[in-house]
Amino acid sequence: MIEYVHEHIIEEIKTNTRTDIIFVLASILLNLVTLAINSAFAGENDPNFMAMSIFIVLIIVVNLVAIIGLLKGRQTHFKLVSGLLKIYHDNGVEGYYDPTLLGAYKIRYLLFIIVVVTTGLIAGIIPFII
Repeated sequence: MIEYVHEHIIEEIKTNTRTDIIFVLASILLNLVTLAINSAFAGENDPNFMAMSIFIVLIIVVNLVAIIGLLKGRQTHFKLVSGLLKIYHDNGVEGYYDPTLLGAYKIRYLLFIIVVVTTGLIAGIIPFII
C-alpha cells in the first residue's frame, strides 16, 4: 500500500509542476502579446486608449490568477513533498532525500512569481511610455 501512496504522491507532484509551468508560460505569453498589441496602438497617430485599457485589465486579471495559482501550487508542492519525507522517514530511507530542497522549491516559486510580475509590468507600462 505504501508503494501505491508513494506513486500517487509522485504523480500529484508531476501534475502540480505541469500546472505551474502552464500558469507561468500562459501569463508570459499573454504579457508579450499584450505588449505588442498595446505598442502597436501606442504607435498610431490617434491611440485607442480604451482598447489599451482593456488589455491592461486583462494583464492584471491573468497575472493575478497566475500568481494565486503559483502560491497554491507552492503550498500543494510543500504538502506533497512533506508527505514523501514522512514516508521516507517511516521506512528508514530519509537520508536519500535532502529536506533542504523544500527551501529551494520556495525560491523557485518566488522566481516564477517575479518573472510573471515583471513581464506584466513591462507589458503594462512600456506602451504608455512610447
